[in-house]
Amino acid sequence: MADKQRIEELSAAVRYHRELYYNHSAPEISDAEFDKLWDELKLLDPDNSVLHEVGPEPLPGTEKVEHMFPMRSLDKGTTDEDITHFVTQSTFGGKRYLAQPKLDGSALSLEYVAGNLHRAATRGSGEKGEDVTLNAKLVANIPLRLNVVADCHVRGEVVMPLAVFEEKYRDVSPNPRNLCSGALRQKHGDGKADAADLVFCAYDVKFVNQAPTAKYDSELLVWLQKAGIEPAPWTIFESDSPQKAMIKHTREWSNKRSDFEFEIDGIVFKLDNLQQRENLGMTAHHPRWALAWKFPPEEATSVLLSVDWQTGRTGNVTPVARIAPQSVGGVTVENTTLHNPGEVARLGVKIGDKILIVRRGDVIPKIEHSLGRAKQEDLADRYHADGTQFQHELPEECEITIPKICPSCDSSLVVEGAFLKCYNMLCEARTSRSILYWCRALEMDGIGEKLVEQLLDAGMISSISGLYELTNQNLTSLERMGEKSAQNVLSELTRTKQMPLGKFIHALGLPGIGPELASLFASHVKTLEGMFDWLDKAHAELGQDEYGPEFDTNGKPYKSNIAIRELCDHDGIGEKVAIQVRNGLELRRSLIIELSHHLVLNKEPESVSSGKFDGMTFCITGTLTQPRKVVQLMVKGAGGKVVGSISNKLDVLIAGENAGTKLTKAENLGITIWDETLLNQALNDSMPSSESNGSTKNPEIKQAQKSLLDF
Repeated sequence: MADKQRIEELSAAVRYHRELYYNHSAPEISDAEFDKLWDELKLLDPDNSVLHEVGPEPLPGTEKVEHMFPMRSLDKGTTDEDITHFVTQSTFGGKRYLAQPKLDGSALSLEYVAGNLHRAATRGSGEKGEDVTLNAKLVANIPLRLNVVADCHVRGEVVMPLAVFEEKYRDVSPNPRNLCSGALRQKHGDGKADAADLVFCAYDVKFVNQAPTAKYDSELLVWLQKAGIEPAPWTIFESDSPQKAMIKHTREWSNKRSDFEFEIDGIVFKLDNLQQRENLGMTAHHPRWALAWKFPPEEATSVLLSVDWQTGRTGNVTPVARIAPQSVGGVTVENTTLHNPGEVARLGVKIGDKILIVRRGDVIPKIEHSLGRAKQEDLADRYHADGTQFQHELPEECEITIPKICPSCDSSLVVEGAFLKCYNMLCEARTSRSILYWCRALEMDGIGEKLVEQLLDAGMISSISGLYELTNQNLTSLERMGEKSAQNVLSELTRTKQMPLGKFIHALGLPGIGPELASLFASHVKTLEGMFDWLDKAHAELGQDEYGPEFDTNGKPYKSNIAIRELCDHDGIGEKVAIQVRNGLELRRSLIIELSHHLVLNKEPESVSSGKFDGMTFCITGTLTQPRKVVQLMVKGAGGKVVGSISNKLDVLIAGENAGTKLTKAENLGITIWDETLLNQALNDSMPSSESNGSTKNPEIKQAQKSLLDF
């Protein structure tokens, strides 16, 4: 009877405090006290309905949201040449572009279902962000209901008017951008800024099902206006050489930047034609049809106080400069990287020097060069980011000392060109950063730097594989780790015990190998066993059976073994990258074996495409009437794969004028050869007939010069 009464008390208390916590931002008890109520109720009545109720909305920052349409970064530029290259090369001579100011705030995605605001999420990793619906609803110009019934995702930037910042927050934060992010993610209205002081400016909309008929992106911006959402202001450029007007546009914005109502750090240029965007597609990092042009760098002076050395997850030991606090572009800088010993030598900077620091766009400011010996007055009137006054004596002038011993594990360091490396795989710094990289690559919630350090210090783990041996008892024995938090960590680890091989390879943190290359390599080796088989063969030396043929068909000796060469057949992988993959995997061989005992690694999923070239492999040679990149994108867009060399695995050689030895080799192997006429016929109509797709010794080039506008 007592238990029943207690259960009723607990369920009422949990419901009451959850309502205050989530919907009123007015909690009466601490999170720890709430967790105690929750845990007691769960112990007494695990099936109680209160424990399984879904709240109206999650607390901002507590729930991850997977973006239906990934929020990609943009390619960046800073010069006139970058704009010209974007127009004439990256987008292959487009004729119509739109420009919007690059707002310097916090990216936000608004999801509308049947015209009603369903959810708001931060950009996060681009694939997954944080639910901030409660705070987003406080932003005055975000409509809870659109003027039209539509299922769509509206992307934009949350910014703070500079007038509001100057009036209310100048003493709170060095810049409005930090306040925007904090206001969206605050949990109990306890942030430094009020979300009601923010403004949402849209720049994109994606539709879940039925999209309005539109040829241009600018038409969708007009649609947003009619729907009740105001986009950032835009300008259209349309001519045979739009880059000239676009460059002039950057000059105009550079002059009026300080008078604009929001903080901006550049201009975003986008190809306006939606079909041309589809043809160009994306890289793993950014769309090919957009460019974020940044304003010229901002400069300031500081004083180099000292240099610390840190070991990263790949073993690189890098110098970190400690400098007198200096505001550059609204950011107070006190630390900046010197990159490597080679950069230290190039700059010739010394401790105690006055230095010029430059901030380009939104990247971390860097030391540009020395301005000579500093004076004590160069340290005067400086303030830390929190507003407290900086006080420091001018250090004695001295050279920057290059260490010979790893600062984390006392192992001897090895100089490799401009770099300094620690090769001890058990180095504590490498271990900590490798574990963090693994957790972040797999988007694990609740496993951050502090927890990793706790686990390492307690001897509970010594590598990534140790994470998967943790128990509830291990975790709850740590300071400030409750039952609920421990269960969350274990749930995240369980979730990541099964993954595609490519994701696994990326999470290992091989130097220079991002998710796209990791996926490509995984598709090549298929399975973990296939990867080990490739790794063994990739070490083969000349004279060994597994090296493969020593000479090509022209009698020239191969520079590398067949395993490396076959990997290089993939578009985007050269010999240097292939060797990086091999060496990186070899260094991690024992770790991979350990992890294989805990994980299920699935075969890399094949890219699904309904294109006409599914399963076909192409090589391109000779002088074409269109840029080679255009032809590659056309083939890939139709599901084909492009490689860089001729082999009997090739399906089609696309040959232009002056095709050379590749054409000869393809003819000798009996490979199908197309000219551009046959390629366009295959893309636009149907596959060429068996009569027309046979070998052609002299492919005819009959078409006039084409641009992206022609397809």
